[in-house]
Amino acid sequence: MPVTAETQAILDMRAGAPPFNEMSPQDARKAMAALRPQGEPEPVAQVHEMVVPGPAGEIPARGYLPNDDPRDLPTIVYYHGGGWVIGDLDSHDAVARALCNRAGMSVLSVDYRLAPEARYPAAAEDAYAAVAWINSMYDQQGGRSDRIAVAGDSAGGNLAAVVSQMARDRGGPRIDAQVLIYPVTDFNFETESYKVNGRGEYGLSEAGMRWFWDLYLNDESEGSQPYASPIRAEDLSNLPRSLTITAEYDSLRDEGEAYAAALAVAGNQSSCTRYDGVIHGFVSAFAAVPEGDQALNQIAAELRSAFNMDE
Repeated sequence: MPVTAETQAILDMRAGAPPFNEMSPQDARKAMAALRPQGEPEPVAQVHEMVVPGPAGEIPARGYLPNDDPRDLPTIVYYHGGGWVIGDLDSHDAVARALCNRAGMSVLSVDYRLAPEARYPAAAEDAYAAVAWINSMYDQQGGRSDRIAVAGDSAGGNLAAVVSQMARDRGGPRIDAQVLIYPVTDFNFETESYKVNGRGEYGLSEAGMRWFWDLYLNDESEGSQPYASPIRAEDLSNLPRSLTITAEYDSLRDEGEAYAAALAVAGNQSSCTRYDGVIHGFVSAFAAVPEGDQALNQIAAELRSAFNMDE
């Protein structure tokens, strides 16, 4: 189908702005910060600024609670997008708040280390450390340590997929669900979606993704490692149930759908929904793009189902 009217309005608004890959990482971060939603944020019961112990020091994080007694609630550990180079807690604050309220779960948004200052596998190791910390908090507080989901968009979707593999490979902690929103799953630019969507008219271009990968990896050879490209893992069995969200006009569409299919072939519970007429980043634009709002409702329903919260 054609690009939706709401999506076209976003593309028109961004027309003429230089792409991130023509900036320095520092300027790209400033440019992304300027795109943050304005106005009052969606209220949630509690918001807490915190730090999580990580492999290279403290990791900033932000916790969101949907009520005043969250002891028995599952936790969604959320990783923001931005090509491992840009993005932060504020860029995805609206998404974290919406997930907290719609799913009725606590959310921990993780401000993992960014490249190029900290290259692969720094972001992945920080992402894993956050899940391990949540697990330890459950244990210390006497709660159930098997009520953890991971979620993320774009590079954050990559991290959610990678952390799910890390937790399996390292013997824990247990993760019950993963939500992969237009995830990066493969260091590969030969897919059909790159060919038809990667020229830049729909936002995320092939040149842009090459720039992000170049800043993230120490060397291109690392792109074949499963903790960089999760679809390259030799074994994809015994992973958490997953929901993958893709966008029709997105360079990353095909690799996200391929990963969802590979998870299913390996025997995992895996579902995938493509939203037509929209572009990469549409979920973060949920206030303006109806499909983004629908996707958030779908994600919330999937997570509530994963934890049997509606029974």
